[in-house]
Amino acid sequence: MTFKGELKGVYPALITPFKKNGEVDIAGFRKNIDYVIEGGVSGIVPCGCTGEAATLSFEEQKLLLEVAVDQANGRVPVIGGSGSNNTSEAVELTKYAKDAGATAAMLITPYYNKPGDAGQILHYKTVAEKVDIPIILYNVPSRTGINMKPSVVAELAKIDNIIGIKEASGNPAQAAEIIELTRNNKKPFTVLSGDDNLTIPIMSYGGKGVVSVVANILPREVSQMVDCYLKGDFKKALDVYYKLAPIMRGLFIETNPIPVKAAASMMGLAAGPLRPPLTTMAPENQQKLKAMLEALGVLKKRRVAAKAKAKAGK
Repeated sequence: MTFKGELKGVYPALITPFKKNGEVDIAGFRKNIDYVIEGGVSGIVPCGCTGEAATLSFEEQKLLLEVAVDQANGRVPVIGGSGSNNTSEAVELTKYAKDAGATAAMLITPYYNKPGDAGQILHYKTVAEKVDIPIILYNVPSRTGINMKPSVVAELAKIDNIIGIKEASGNPAQAAEIIELTRNNKKPFTVLSGDDNLTIPIMSYGGKGVVSVVANILPREVSQMVDCYLKGDFKKALDVYYKLAPIMRGLFIETNPIPVKAAASMMGLAAGPLRPPLTTMAPENQQKLKAMLEALGVLKKRRVAAKAKAKAGK
């Protein structure tokens, strides 16, 4: 499947559900994919930071990519997380994403070894040259220890199959500079927000959507916010934003994806335990999060839907 027109909209960074014994919950992963697609998202992103990719084995990552493509079944694009701080591993994972049928690949900047500008360009250029698949850059300094400068992004944006960036520096001005430097490129280059809370500011500069954590649990609402903004209904987009603002903050009161997996469990979605070294959400924070979900009315809706489904199954 290829992108129909422009890369834009809402792309949930999928959580990876686990069973109690620590194995990947494939059946639950499939159900979660159906849930977000039915919620109107533009595509899905398996095996990213929110999917606990750092603690997934190569075999698990490859399996999740295969399952995501199979379950999406052409309904939406699949953007496979295939980044690594080892360039040869990034090439291998990106090749696998292509072979599995992913529409595109998303690659985080090399973490821990913290390459400079030249090293970052070499890393992405190598992957882009070796794997013929659309590539989306992923800048998240809070996770990696390095910030990809707008000038570096602009240089990489000249490469044919590098089509956009998930910009999660937390700095809307940086996103604006990236758009400024790439907006007149011969080929389209898209900036997607990597922070739910900054989606509208970044879109106001010319961004086209978000790679979202919140869309794991509220895909319809996040999609509505972005769709309204893209259509020019800014008042409605802001109304939805301010409705979601508390939960956008609430899902980051502890390290992502701890809160979103707790929220998913509360809503009856597949989540399961976290992989060490991540730990269960503190009880007091669980209560805060539950109160936010109750205030939105989503827990009641999920309970009503579950009862209706159970009744229909009898």
